Amino acid sequence: MPRTAVVLSGGEGIRLRPITADLPKGLVKVGGKPLLQWVVEWLKANGVTNIVMGVAYLKEQIIDFFGDGTRFSVGIQYSVHTVAGGTSEGFRLAVDRYVEDQTFFALNGDQITDLSLKTMLAKHQKSETLSTIAVVHPRLPFGLVKVDKNDYCRGFLEKPVLKDVNISTGIYVFEGEIVEHLPRIGDIERTTFPSFQGWVRSMRLGTRDRSLRSIP
Repeated sequence: MPRTAVVLSGGEGIRLRPITADLPKGLVKVGGKPLLQWVVEWLKANGVTNIVMGVAYLKEQIIDFFGDGTRFSVGIQYSVHTVAGGTSEGFRLAVDRYVEDQTFFALNGDQITDLSLKTMLAKHQKSETLSTIAVVHPRLPFGLVKVDKNDYCRGFLEKPVLKDVNISTGIYVFEGEIVEHLPRIGDIERTTFPSFQGWVRSMRLGTRDRSLRSIP
């Protein structure tokens, strides 16, 4: 079981302004504690004790809050990248600087989940791919109205789960070779994964798993 995870928390959280005007997104409280604290505690519960945090916007506040991780019974190192560099720069620098494991976890640090990393790892190891992405059926934030050809309303669905669509949870298993495919800047979701057809597998979260991209 890999003990290392790279967690990115460098974005500006623009959609949360004015809250994030002077507070990094990772320190915005959800359920009484910072979002990133939920992430760290979930990683620890899954056996991950070596965390590399990729930080950029208002990074000093995150570093001051988590320190070396002792307070959370984990070890934390920090990799500084630029906001403009995106997730590709964030992951690439963090892995180059601090990750020695052949297989490791990587994630955007803006979700709350109870996904089992052990289960995800088992599926990844069977696939022999460079990456596995945890995916989930999204819940539409709006109600749907069924309309017939004559424009009569024939039914309503309140915030349905879209079972024919999968979205990324932002949680990955990576093989070390993936660094060779990360561009200097950009987001891996737009630059790396589209060119990886056949080399990326998905793990679909079941009904007993939950993953909430809780902060937009």
